[in-house]
Amino acid sequence: MDKPYVIGMDMGGTNTVFGIVDARGTVISKSAVKTSTHSDVNLYIDDIYVELSKLIHAVGGIEKIKGIGVGAPNGNYYTGNIEFAPNLPWKGVIPFANLMADKFGIPTALTNDANAAAEGEMIYGAARGMKNFIMITLGTGVGSGIVIDGKIVYGHDGFAGELGHVIVKRENGRSCGCGRTGCLEAYASATGVARSAREILESSSKSSILRNIPLEDITSKDVFDAALEGDEIAIEIFKFTGKILGEAFADFVTFSAPEAIVLFGGLSKAGDLIMHPIVENMEKNLLNIWKGKVKVLFSELKEADAAVLGASALAWEI
Repeated sequence: MDKPYVIGMDMGGTNTVFGIVDARGTVISKSAVKTSTHSDVNLYIDDIYVELSKLIHAVGGIEKIKGIGVGAPNGNYYTGNIEFAPNLPWKGVIPFANLMADKFGIPTALTNDANAAAEGEMIYGAARGMKNFIMITLGTGVGSGIVIDGKIVYGHDGFAGELGHVIVKRENGRSCGCGRTGCLEAYASATGVARSAREILESSSKSSILRNIPLEDITSKDVFDAALEGDEIAIEIFKFTGKILGEAFADFVTFSAPEAIVLFGGLSKAGDLIMHPIVENMEKNLLNIWKGKVKVLFSELKEADAAVLGASALAWEI
């Protein structure tokens, strides 16, 4: 094979991970840069170029690379643009695939980051063999990739499946980075969990390990660590988050009847703390025809690899 490798790139709101991938789906090497360091997207691409060039050189140079696949928030598969992504430092419409292609001199394809994760999970992970499932990414934001009959759903404009921006609380809902209020992302993302912690701590008089941390500094990891120590407030926060997710999942099932909903991303590391309330509340709210039929699974891939592998699949198709 003249060009035995592709590049897969997973752009998150905090970090961007990229890797060299071979035709068997093995991530040969991997590196990362901070996404939010630069307000200028060109400087960000310069950072990627410096780090990625080291990996490219190690496998024999750019002539060994067939193309680049990118998974990005609000990435449009049809245009190659990132459009109005609320969790990225660059606003408006960014012709990201074209900028990367110009910088590296090789073809670049782009899709939504959660769609890329779904591709990776379908080929290499918990959704192997499934033709109907929903991928939910629980990170800085809440993303989703919907697979129906073995194909990612893109819709007419490339943006189908923004389930993180389904409104779950219409009255007095939290503000969301998208500009609306009450979105699932405002409650079930890592930042949403931290917001829940602040709200619950302010409204409760119970003692908690979390009270040792300034309210504005509390992170979802702090909540997780406290919950592992049996902290009642922290456990309550996960129950609250799981309830919101479970109720939302019951609604998601009604339009695509998935075999499974696969959870991916940092918040999924909470394990049973988040899984139990999700399943309990999803089952409670499902229509009878789906009760006991829809699995909720954790991703079987390493956190970075699912989206990197999924994004790399785009590059083989260029």
